[in-house]
Amino acid sequence: MSGHSKWSTIKRKKAKIDAERGKAFTRLIKDITIAAREGGGDETTNPRLRSAVASARAENMPTSNIERAIKKGTGELPGVTYEEGVLEGYGPGGVAVYLDILTDNRKRTVAEVRHYLSKHGGNLAENGAVAWMFEKKGTVTVPKEGLEEEELLLMVMEVGAEDLVGEGDFFEITSSIDDMSRIRETLESNGVAIESYGLTMLPKNTIKVEGKEAEQLLKLLDLLEDHDDIQQVYANFDIDDSVLEGIDS
Repeated sequence: MSGHSKWSTIKRKKAKIDAERGKAFTRLIKDITIAAREGGGDETTNPRLRSAVASARAENMPTSNIERAIKKGTGELPGVTYEEGVLEGYGPGGVAVYLDILTDNRKRTVAEVRHYLSKHGGNLAENGAVAWMFEKKGTVTVPKEGLEEEELLLMVMEVGAEDLVGEGDFFEITSSIDDMSRIRETLESNGVAIESYGLTMLPKNTIKVEGKEAEQLLKLLDLLEDHDDIQQVYANFDIDDSVLEGIDS
């Protein structure tokens, strides 16, 4: 199983815990705020905001939280000014690591990410060093319950889906960025529940990691995923299921 699907599964497990302690909401609020700041507070004319709000609703964020985040972005309410960006580096075994960040202090975030990487057998790299190893795609995740894979595949392929992968209790649908909204609308019109919706960086190739390197990599990704200033973590690894035993502990 590639790192894309494997890490998506791990992150969904973590998201359940994150939601309980508010971390998922914090990240979603940042997404909404900066989307509104850059493109305005109207979802109908701001695709990025529409996507961010859809993700928030999929996590059952209260409407009042969403509206407040939009108003902070448009300047109707006071709020922290966030800077978005990308950090790139390498983890154990030469695995490429690509991070989307939103921070109110870039120097602090860079220093902390550099520390995490160096402590776990990796290093921070210049921007562009690993970005070419990934391709930006749209992704929609839906629960498997009550769905037939073949029926779902036919439904989404008609509106531009490029791939559908079943992992654990979910199906993950991948598409071009242009087609992701149509896929979401098709699923919703057919009564299919949406677990998550947004953009992903899909690795073009993966690197096999085993043993100590695999364990070290998972610890590193876990730390990065938990960092408040890191919105998304992507890595191009391939790992055996046996290494993931105890991931829920």
